[in-house]
Amino acid sequence: MLKQQLLQKGLHKLSPQQIKLMKLVQLSTLDFEQRVKQELEENPALEEENCSDLEEYSDILEEENITEDQNQSLDNIIDEYFSDDEIEDFQINNKKNFSVKKNISIISGISFQEYLKNQLHTFRLNEKDLLIADFLLGNIDDDGYIRRNITSISDDIFLILGKSVSTEKVEKLLVNYIQKLDPTGVGSRNLQECLLIQLEKKKINQEVILSKKIIRDHFECFIKKHYQKLQQKLGITKKKLRKIIDKIRKLNPKPGKIYSDNTKNLNHIIPDFNISVSDEKLELTLNQRNIPELKISSLYLDMLKSYRSEKNIKENEGTIVFLKKKINSAKWFVDAIKQRQNTLILTMNAIMDYQKEYFLTGDPVKIKPMILKNISKKIGVGISTVSRVANSKYVNTPYGTFLIKSFFSEKMMNKEGKEISSIEIKKLLKELIDKENKKKPFTDEKLSNLLRKKGYLVARRTIAKYRDQMHISVARMRKDL
Repeated sequence: MLKQQLLQKGLHKLSPQQIKLMKLVQLSTLDFEQRVKQELEENPALEEENCSDLEEYSDILEEENITEDQNQSLDNIIDEYFSDDEIEDFQINNKKNFSVKKNISIISGISFQEYLKNQLHTFRLNEKDLLIADFLLGNIDDDGYIRRNITSISDDIFLILGKSVSTEKVEKLLVNYIQKLDPTGVGSRNLQECLLIQLEKKKINQEVILSKKIIRDHFECFIKKHYQKLQQKLGITKKKLRKIIDKIRKLNPKPGKIYSDNTKNLNHIIPDFNISVSDEKLELTLNQRNIPELKISSLYLDMLKSYRSEKNIKENEGTIVFLKKKINSAKWFVDAIKQRQNTLILTMNAIMDYQKEYFLTGDPVKIKPMILKNISKKIGVGISTVSRVANSKYVNTPYGTFLIKSFFSEKMMNKEGKEISSIEIKKLLKELIDKENKKKPFTDEKLSNLLRKKGYLVARRTIAKYRDQMHISVARMRKDL
């Protein structure tokens, strides 16, 4: 029997301040520096140097600090908004000594994102469109792809930027601007689109026309290497097909790698954290290299106090409102910076403690299984907060500079019942594939059996999953003609 029932569900909305705080946590060190500079330029009530003592002015300031209760509710709200496809399953003493450093050594260069942004800003776009296009760039991975669907990106633009935008508009900006950038194929959402974009740039001839037909109309046959079917569908000789396939193979399936691989050699990444080893102990520092100490302008505070003490307050009402707005905004920003710093240190310190054996030795086998929920529960913040730190921040270690996300992995068991990290499995999997005979590459079933012989019980489906995560093709696609 069917019943109709009314349900009432509370919908939390992020305030502008909460959105600002969320964005501050997500910013990289370089972007955060720019954000602080921007705030200093836009708000005259904010100044550099040591934070001011506000006790004297507490009677005239509205209490707009973010309280502990508000922090907890913010985490819950963020979890509701970000429990979708961008949160991955990727524990902890948070009572550690740590410090903030302004002199972590870096070698600066231009990142892949900056390279794309410099090109994008040569187009004549209005302010809103440029903001959306910049946001799209932020979704491009190192391979040059945008792997998230347009609807999710549109929702994020509304949530984070506060701009309502249709999926059609996002699609238009992507196709007409982002996908016009160099390297050709950047901004593609899948391999098929990537190859077609590159073929569109080629000088038209019969081979290019047939190449586009293969990718556009017979892509499945192409990726599955059903060459006989292709030959029949196109009505061409085997020799002609081989020539066309060779042309397609010369296209770049990962256009971003052209740039990102080269810039990696320049060490252009600015680490957000530094972990060092001293006397068998780990030391964590937060990179605050060019970020000044901020304070509320005493001049603005004195002006507000003066106007509030005058008899004709109504005549000065507009000025008082303006001063209070700027001062409260500056006060919130100072407090938010402290909260950002505490959140970053708390999260990274927890990760460092959990992966202590690895950070002491540098041995990848020592990386323990760890998912976002482990860290979230241990330090009492939302999963989305941990996700944003892990996905956007880098840590410098004695063994290299790494994206924090790379230390998260699933838990597995070996034959002896010992817990092992999926990172270890992926490492072994890649080694097996690198050494395979390319004329007869290993199937997922064969890889599963080879790992089983080494003492790792990994199902065929799991092999396929890890292979996809590492962007390694199936056996038939790795096979040489």
